[in-house]
This record gives sequence, C-alpha cells and structure tokens, in this order.
Amino acid sequence: MAGTELVSVDLGGMEAASLVPRLLGREQAVARLLALDGRGELTTGHARLVAKSVGVSLRTVWRWLDDGRQGRMEPAGRERFHLTDELHGRLAAWCGNAAALHRDLVAEAAVARAEGGDVPGTPSLATLHRAIRLDLNAGQRAALAGGERARRRHDVHLRRPRLWRNACWEADHKHVPVEVMLDGELVFPWVTWFIDCATNAVPGAAVTPHQPSRDAILAALRIALSRDEKPTGPYGPIGGLPSLVRIDRGADFLSATVAEALGYFAVPLQDLPAYRPDLKGSVENLNRCAERMFFASLPRYTHAPSMRVRPGARNPFIDETPPLPFTEFVRRLLQWVTWWNTEHTSQALDGLTPLEAWRADPTPIEDVQPHLLHRFTLADDGRTRTLTASGVRWNNRYYVGEWMHGGADAGTKVTIRYIPHHDHEIEVFDAASGRYLGPAHLADAATAEQRKAHRRRKDAEKRRLARALSAASRHTRTRYAAVTHAEQPEQLGALTAAEAAEETARTRLGDAAQWALPDLIPPAAPPDHWRTPASLREGQHPQSPPAPADGADGPDAGESTEGEKDR
Repeated sequence: MAGTELVSVDLGGMEAASLVPRLLGREQAVARLLALDGRGELTTGHARLVAKSVGVSLRTVWRWLDDGRQGRMEPAGRERFHLTDELHGRLAAWCGNAAALHRDLVAEAAVARAEGGDVPGTPSLATLHRAIRLDLNAGQRAALAGGERARRRHDVHLRRPRLWRNACWEADHKHVPVEVMLDGELVFPWVTWFIDCATNAVPGAAVTPHQPSRDAILAALRIALSRDEKPTGPYGPIGGLPSLVRIDRGADFLSATVAEALGYFAVPLQDLPAYRPDLKGSVENLNRCAERMFFASLPRYTHAPSMRVRPGARNPFIDETPPLPFTEFVRRLLQWVTWWNTEHTSQALDGLTPLEAWRADPTPIEDVQPHLLHRFTLADDGRTRTLTASGVRWNNRYYVGEWMHGGADAGTKVTIRYIPHHDHEIEVFDAASGRYLGPAHLADAATAEQRKAHRRRKDAEKRRLARALSAASRHTRTRYAAVTHAEQPEQLGALTAAEAAEETARTRLGDAAQWALPDLIPPAAPPDHWRTPASLREGQHPQSPPAPADGADGPDAGESTEGEKDR
C-alpha cells in the first residue's frame, strides 16, 4: 500500500503520520494536473488552487508536476535506518532499553574495527529511537517491557450485537478483595454469578468463603434457572432457560457435573480461550462495577489507597477497622444485586434498568419444572444402591431420612444425587421410575431436629396402623350376650325386622333426596289470596306458606300484584 511505503521513508526528520494527508493530496492533485495538462487546459490558476488546498507553495506544486511528467508520483525522500527482526529480538532481550542496545552496537563496531573487518555504519541513539518509534506500534513498544498483558491494553475489541433476553448468559468467579470474619478467622469470599448479556440482569449468584468449585456453580445455576423467587427477592422474575452459556476455561466450569446439568436441558456451553476476558465482556464489566460501586465501600477493602510503601498483605493488628461477619457481607451483596437489577440504569440499555429491559423484551421464557431443576443440578455417581434397614450406603457411610419409615420397602433400588463437597446430605431417587423420594442425612451425625422428625414419623406410622386395626376389629368381630342356660347366645347389636325395614326405607329416601335434581321438584303452591287457577290451588303443596290472616296488610282483591303480573 502507498501509505505503508510512505512511512518507510524519512522526510526531513518529520513524523510521517502528519504528512500522510499532504502526500495523499499530492497524488490526487498531480493526477488531476497531468490530466489538464494533457488536454492543454492547465493554467496557473489550477496550480495556485491546488497549492492553497494542499497547504504548499505554488513552486512546490510545479515541482510535483515536473516529477509527475517523469512518472514519479511520490516524494523521492531518502533512505533511513530500519529496525530489523534481529535488532527487535535484541531489544526485547533488553526489555525495551534502547540505550543498552545502542551500547552493544557501538561495542560490536569497535571490535570489528580492531580486527580490521568491514564495519557498517552504527546508528546514533536518536536514530535508533526514531526507528523504534516508526517501525513498532504502541502495543509492540509496550510489550517490550510489559509482555503480552501490556500489549493487550492497546488492542481494539469488537462488540457483539445485542440479542434478546436469555439468548446468552456469561458466568465467572470474582475474588472479593474484602476481609470478612468467619468462625474467628479472616477470609476473602468469592462470588459466582451469571449475567444475561442482553439486559445485564443478574439471575443468580452464590457466595463461598474460599476458592469456589462445582458446588458454587451448581448453586448459582439452580437459582438462575428458577424463577420461583419472591418478587421482593434479589432476582425477582429474572431467570429461565438460556440458549447459550459462555464460560472461561476454568476446570470447575468445564467439569462433567456442570456440563451434565446443562446438558439435560439442551443448553450448550461455549468455552472461551484462556486469558481472553474481552470475549466475555458482560460478566467482566459486572466484576469491575461490583468492585468500584460496592466492594470499595466495605471495611477491610484491600485495594484501597494506602500510605504503606512496602507491598504485602494487610496487617490485621495494625488495621483496627472491624471486619464484617460473613453473613452480613452476603446480606449486603444480595442487596446490591437487587439495586443493580432494579435501580441501576445504563446507557447501553437506553437509560433503562436491567429489570425494565427484561420486562420490555417480549421474548418467551422457558421455565424449568422445580422437581427437574432439583434433580439435574446435582452431581450423580451413576451407581444403583439398595435401601436397607440401615438406610442408603454411600462413601462407606449410611444415610437415613424420615421418609424411609414406611415410605419404601427394604431392598428398593435407588440412585443418589448430591452437591459436590457437601457429603452431609444427599438426595435419593427411585432407580426404576426416577421418582424423587426425599433427602437423607448422615445416620451418625443427625441433629436434634432430625432425630425428633424420625421419632414423629415412627409414632405416626404406629398410630396409623393402630387405627386401621381398631377399625377392622369393629367391623369383623361379633359380640354375643351372656347366657345362663345351655342355649344359643343372642347376637348383640342385631336389629328387628321392623327396625331393619325402617332403616332401609330411611336410607332409600335419603339417597333419593341426595340424587334428586332441583328442577324436578315442583315449586310451592302460591298463597290463597293470589288469583290462581283452581287446579293449582287444589294441588297446593302441604309445606307452602299459609295465607295471611284476616286484616293483615296485603294487596287489594281487585288489584293484580307484581308477582301475578309476572305469572
């Protein structure tokens, strides 16, 4: 390209970038002047107009025209010193120290002259600086001292087109630079959260007081997929099944447990290249905003400006600021997530909050049934186990649940699912039907509440059996009257023939009244003072209301009442 070639020449020591517009104007002007000259239409006025527009003198324009007639459209310039690949490598070895490289070149030239060899011209330090400035861009010059991380600061990143809600989620771990107190020790919590790329809404998050793993991802995913939270909760109606989840190449995100949990719902995982945060800009922006807007305001924030000169960890004996308890930190974090979803506005969303942008999107939401969500967001070892009188055996320990009392037969084949690293409780499912049976906890580590629940379930099963046996005894056992002579005893509770007939008639009439339709029962007869046909008066219902007494207030005999008109 012409622009690249122009940079490779030195025009009076001036920066080539500032001459590019003038040189491009020269090419266009010379081509136009040569065309006019070929038709015999070229005048001094044309040359003067070009000189004024390009910013040069009239004499310079005539010189350009003479060069153009000789076939040279570009400035002659002069050759300059270039930074070769070998010099670039030596400069990188000196971490970008041009003066050290210049000293090496001068020393090599002195040795060559002492040996009587052919010594090429050694550039001056200023010439070497100019070659570095012209042959290397800003990113390459920064990489000489800072490496790839420094070079990436000069990269230009593209923007993905904004799609619709739940079209794509991004997930990441965030190390919180805040010391919090947990069981008498200072720890740095971690936050695992998901974000919807279209609306910047946070559908779910989980907090751990240590380096997170699969359990934190599954916990945050279970909350993000579920939309059963209260409207006043930190996530509100945000959630559902996404079409894609973008993650980095962390071992926990790439685990088979996470892939299996999303694979049940046909949600693909897109694993991005390592150390490319620009490819998941939504969640990286959330991490940056959380640190600047929230973490920086908390006590024991370790990235705050300090008067300390020596780097190192914060000394807990010098910093007298009381740390937040872990539970208080989680409560404040969830409050900030609520503020982010419901009150924080963004220019990228045209001044809307993430919740407003979520509700304004008409895209249908695919919800997950709670029992499926509870089952498929847990880890499964793939084995079938047997339910015994001791419970379910897993990892050489027995797990029991209150539902096992009468809820399943001994010998029932079951499968278990669990939260990774949480071996105190498991979830049990029927192996044949996949039906969820209930939770189970360690048999030798049950809490007082769990033991009470077991006893209540046992007592309930015992009372239920006692009631069933008592009812069976009343219906099957026949009692007889005592006798004093050798005669057949009389059965107690027996009915006479009259009592049996009366009971049968009562039952039959009761059943008929129960099954009778209202419209098949005739209405009650009208009062006597109404003008009604004789046939209706003769068939007056015995339970119809009696006629009013003489002298009672009522309509005159010669006037028709409203009820009579309706009839």
